[in-house]
Amino acid sequence: MISKRQPTTPGEILQEEFLTPLEMTQKEFADHIGCDVKVINRIVNGRSAVTAEMALKLGAALKTTPDFWLNAQKAIDIFEASRHLGALPKPLKVS
Repeated sequence: MISKRQPTTPGEILQEEFLTPLEMTQKEFADHIGCDVKVINRIVNGRSAVTAEMALKLGAALKTTPDFWLNAQKAIDIFEASRHLGALPKPLKVS
């Protein structure tokens, strides 16, 4: 079953649950994990998806698992796809 409410994005989680409480800027965090601040900014603003590589970096830096970040991204991807796809095919009859 697809949720009617948009799931929380990985970027919102990153900003609200980690960066803000840590009083860390996007630039400071980007420097810490070894990426460009633009990458973090695009994730926080929902313009880029979390990749497997980024999930590994986020997990290591924030003491979470990579699956945590990939599952959050997957929830967004499925929600967005369901909004744009429309009708789904009927299930096949399997004997």
